[in-house]
Amino acid sequence: MKSHINIQVDLADDKMPESIQWTAPDGGVPEWQNAKAILLGLWDGQEKSALRIDLWTNKMMIDEMNDFFYQTFYGMADTYLRATKNEELTKELKDFAKSFLTKATKAVETDAV
Repeated sequence: MKSHINIQVDLADDKMPESIQWTAPDGGVPEWQNAKAILLGLWDGQEKSALRIDLWTNKMMIDEMNDFFYQTFYGMADTYLRATKNEELTKELKDFAKSFLTKATKAVETDAV
């Protein structure tokens, strides 16, 4: 059995993503959904290295990027806990996520003044 997650990226003339859409029919998302950013991480077990695809559109605002990273860090902590059962490091990751959001939010507020 195979399951598909489809990602479609439309590029502007300067090769920057103009739009990002995704669908996961087997995961209950049969219709194309819009996204402003995507962070995709893959683990190459043979090479023992992480591969990444990080894309965002020019419509992604800095405050949205800050929230996106916060939620990604926090979600990674939950995934790490499920995979390792290491509650201490999970708490550290979540504390970092909260600290990151506080500092990132302050930086945006300072730049706006």
